[in-house]
Amino acid sequence: MSAPGLFLAMETMPKGTRIACADLLAQLHWNEQGLIPVITQDVHTNSVLMMAWMNAEALHITLREKRVCYWSRSRNQLWRKGETSGHQQRLCTLRVDCDGDCLLCLVEQTGPACHTGRPNCFYWQLEGDEVVIISETRATRNTG
Repeated sequence: MSAPGLFLAMETMPKGTRIACADLLAQLHWNEQGLIPVITQDVHTNSVLMMAWMNAEALHITLREKRVCYWSRSRNQLWRKGETSGHQQRLCTLRVDCDGDCLLCLVEQTGPACHTGRPNCFYWQLEGDEVVIISETRATRNTG
């Protein structure tokens, strides 16, 4: 069954229906660069931590190791979250959206998720005609 056919068929399937993981993953919709967007969320707090990209290899590494691996577009290479900072993401659950073109990783986050030292990458909040920074960096956070 083609990707659109599989995802359309799944729309009406009842809760509890099971499909082989390999069958679903084979039908994911990758962009022209062979990437799929990934939203990463803290499994305990439900806070959205970050958005990144995976290629097929990063996805397979993530599923195999249960440690989230992304594709770095700026470095053009695989990037295991926490390689240099130690702030790793342990995969608890992987979900696929209804169209097969976006992934959701529910993770246990060690330390801050953002490279700035903030808890997550979404620290700019639009308020009217201003943008407000809503969280502190590791350097300014009160550690007392």
